[in-house]
Amino acid sequence: MSEKIEVAPPVELEDASYESAYCPNPKMPIWSSHPRVYLDFAANGEAKCPYCGTVYKLKPGTVLKSH
Repeated sequence: MSEKIEVAPPVELEDASYESAYCPNPKMPIWSSHPRVYLDFAANGEAKCPYCGTVYKLKPGTVLKSH
């Protein structure tokens, strides 16, 4: 028997700046906290947290704003 592993959908960001694109995000429960990691979005608009594996995705048309 094989178990089906549920994978959480990506967290979508629509209004993002380099300062606000981080994990853990404010909606995550406190028990799942880890050190804050600022996300590096690759050319494909996705980033994965190295601590918890949460995948973040920019909504289509979203551009990261810098300082």
